[in-house]
Amino acid sequence: MVYVDNMQAAFGRMKMCHMIADTDEELHRMAAAIGVHRKWWQSPAKSSGSHYDIAMSKRALAVAAGAKAITLKQCAAMNARRRDTGELGLPDDAWEWLKQSMAAKRARKQSVSRAAARMDANTQTTGESA
Repeated sequence: MVYVDNMQAAFGRMKMCHMIADTDEELHRMAAAIGVHRKWWQSPAKSSGSHYDIAMSKRALAVAAGAKAITLKQCAAMNARRRDTGELGLPDDAWEWLKQSMAAKRARKQSVSRAAARMDANTQTTGESA
């Protein structure tokens, strides 16, 4: 599935949005279908994830060709999920997934910090040095 968000960032006289897809094959196929050259592809090696920045006029063409319209918030969460899991997932639960993922990461970090503090306290009370 191909998705287009509602970002509307200014780029010269144009307003731009993101186009992402479950696979690069789908992404490039849609880009070709709506007249976006492959040279505009932003690969994962050069950006936060595989996508095209496209003009709003191209967004309308993509939606007419079957792309699903999503919010910028959903797009960002889906990209984060792809970085963590390798899959975009569905836009409907993307934001909730991101909130849960961030909470789990915070909890792990706090757990590590507490364990380090306990080790430090034990070292100080026994007089041992690291």
